[in-house]
Amino acid sequence: MPEPGSHERKTHFGFREVPESEKDGLVAGVFHSVAGKYDLMNDLMSLGAHRLWKQFATEASGVRGGFRVLDVAGGTGDMAAKFALRVGRRGQVVIADINSSMLEVGRGRLADQGFAGNVDFVQANAENLPFPENYFDRVSIAFGLRNVTHIDRALASMFRVLKPGGALLVLEFSRPVVPGLNQLYDAYSFNVLPWLGRVVARDEGSYRYLAESIRKHPDQETLKGMMERAGFERVQYFNLTGGIVALHKGYKY
Repeated sequence: MPEPGSHERKTHFGFREVPESEKDGLVAGVFHSVAGKYDLMNDLMSLGAHRLWKQFATEASGVRGGFRVLDVAGGTGDMAAKFALRVGRRGQVVIADINSSMLEVGRGRLADQGFAGNVDFVQANAENLPFPENYFDRVSIAFGLRNVTHIDRALASMFRVLKPGGALLVLEFSRPVVPGLNQLYDAYSFNVLPWLGRVVARDEGSYRYLAESIRKHPDQETLKGMMERAGFERVQYFNLTGGIVALHKGYKY
């Protein structure tokens, strides 16, 4: 007889197929492992370009004084710090992340930078955000959506907590659109990234997973359609660095 749970639905963890109930724990293990070197590795892996991508997303967000902003999978606080400067003392920025190690790094980092009064930290799952309906003016998720088990549920959860007239911004790795870039990107991702993980973070496996997770993430048009099915309108995307990264933006009306 089959064991209990043997018919559980499967999902991807990188290129591996795993039971859905196991993915959150596996992803948690990756980010507990990489939290301490996360920012350094981002600089090395992207040759600093992640700072430009995040700045572009911040400029496109339309965040202004007094706004409430939710940064989902906010990690070590890169995006939150940018938003906090824009919302000012009258506004609020909430970093929500499922991983306690990432939140701890972010809390210390933002405290060192002098952010305190208008930034809050909440440990929460993107698929079930513990906030009121119609609460935030903007919701962002940068390089985190590909790690959730059910992207559709996360999009629905983020839609629920947005105010009418509010917008979601999804900054994520995507599909290169420049001819020939895909082959170079693959060679870099599956050779250089694990090597950097081994040499710098002493964790080759986690960075191999990160490279694989990028390939399993929906492409630009597919994600646009998923956002529209979640209820977002006027969804558009902007390809950055030849489509290696894309910023999707959609509104709730």
